[in-house]
Amino acid sequence: MIRALIRFLTKLILFLIADVKVVGVEKLPQSGACIVASNHLGRLDAALPLTATKRRDVILMIAEKYEKVAIWRFLARLMDAFFVNRYEPDLKALREVTRRLKRGEFLVIAPEGTRSKTEALLPGRPGAVYLAHKTGAVLLPVAIYGTEDRVVKQNLRRLKRSKIVLRAGEPYTLPPMNGVDRDRYLAEQTDELMCRIAALLPEKYRGVYADHPRLHELLAQGYGK
Repeated sequence: MIRALIRFLTKLILFLIADVKVVGVEKLPQSGACIVASNHLGRLDAALPLTATKRRDVILMIAEKYEKVAIWRFLARLMDAFFVNRYEPDLKALREVTRRLKRGEFLVIAPEGTRSKTEALLPGRPGAVYLAHKTGAVLLPVAIYGTEDRVVKQNLRRLKRSKIVLRAGEPYTLPPMNGVDRDRYLAEQTDELMCRIAALLPEKYRGVYADHPRLHELLAQGYGK
């Protein structure tokens, strides 16, 4: 009930401040373990995948900096969410996410780990891929743009709705490791995931992956069209 209310209020707020175009949301598996991995441009990013799906088994993680704020602690308890330290190994949070994914739940994560100050893709961290490898969860690459904090704030000052796009790619599962060095495997699969996200983004948002050979392969194959 509480999650449904919060989801409704979030949708209402988004409707008031933004014109959101969602493409490919039907590709999100409606059951079973799934990790939605998206780029991270602004504060609105986290709300978009949650409002674009009707799934109720969403694993909610909140950045550690909000744990000091009473209202966030209250909301975390209400929504069965938990705080995660983004800058240090958080084994407690990792165990909790792994447990819930193995139970077949649904996680939204930004592999970059933080909002991009360049407003383009930063190098991905291996967390999303590690969780997918550990749990067998499906990976769904998602691109979000139009949520840059700078742009959203400018539009709010002008009483103008921001134009935001969410594009989902094709869901996929990781190939087996097959004896490959683990660090190398995670690095390669992280690049694969980030290039799939980059292929869904307009060129100016592709950042450090703009010249990656795998991105050019995906674009040549028509990925994301």
